Amino acid sequence: MRLDKYLKVSRLIKRRTVAKEACDKGIISINDKVAKSSTVVSVGDIIKIRFGERVTTVKVVEIKEHVLKNDAKEMYEVIA
Repeated sequence: MRLDKYLKVSRLIKRRTVAKEACDKGIISINDKVAKSSTVVSVGDIIKIRFGERVTTVKVVEIKEHVLKNDAKEMYEVIA
């Protein structure tokens, strides 16, 4: 699954266009490499998202195409 779609489906970022813009600005990295919005996300990948001074680090646990709002948090595990 594409990174921008994963961020939207998992609800780490609310809109896919916002996720794409964040990737284009270099705010998001996968496994310590700056990622493009088209980067393929796999189970076990570590995603880091920088929101200003705060860095959110999550591990991809599961990949699904469609998820209910309550089940979205099961797609990742917060590390830091």
